[in-house]
Amino acid sequence: MIEPREHVRVATIADIHCSKTSQDALRPLFTQINDQSDILVIGGDLTDYGLPEEAEILVEELTDVHIPIIAVLGNHDYEAEQIDDLKQIFCERGITILDGDTCEIHGISFAGIKGFGGGFGQGTLGYWGEPAIKRFVQEALDETLRLESALARLQTEQRVAVLHYAPIRETVEGEPPEIFPFLGCSRLEEPLNRAPVTAVLHGHAHAGAPEGRTSNDIPVYNVSLPVLQRAFPDQPPFRILELPYTA
Repeated sequence: MIEPREHVRVATIADIHCSKTSQDALRPLFTQINDQSDILVIGGDLTDYGLPEEAEILVEELTDVHIPIIAVLGNHDYEAEQIDDLKQIFCERGITILDGDTCEIHGISFAGIKGFGGGFGQGTLGYWGEPAIKRFVQEALDETLRLESALARLQTEQRVAVLHYAPIRETVEGEPPEIFPFLGCSRLEEPLNRAPVTAVLHGHAHAGAPEGRTSNDIPVYNVSLPVLQRAFPDQPPFRILELPYTA
């Protein structure tokens, strides 16, 4: 339990890309987060190649973090196709992995998925044509439905959605336009607007913009580590959201 206060400090970061050479590289950052926050949320790409060895190193780097940790997985975490092993390593450390799931900590509800690509606005890829295109679009549809289902189960006033892929175009601006369809999808925005949520967190777009808003004016934060390093060079590369403490 945190001591009674007006706000809960939620530290957010994504795209850590912990590799086999990351030993002792991330620990100072995580120590700062532990000292300044009540909850840590990681928006995917915890590892670089999705290897269990990388997950084990990340767990060691998190040794000094004693606050609750919530995470979603990113595309890099799927690279080695050893997702079950990664989940087990992280869960044994006490990290809550949200994959269409929800959790509540300090009176704040969290819903999380990886998300998927597909493009934005009028450029969103449609379910038409070759079977390969339809499978691609179906993946985005399935992730959207899983997000909607998770959001429907949130019951607290303060609700945070955690994704890896972007739900809006605004926070991928800065990336080459040619790769926008692979950075996120507008389909993910629809359930967020209907929920609605207090804030949306995502990563994946390393050269994107640090913040934007959905069409219903819900704040969206791109908390990719490279984005935070570039946008806030005089600050530690994590973002803190202060949300009302209602528990």
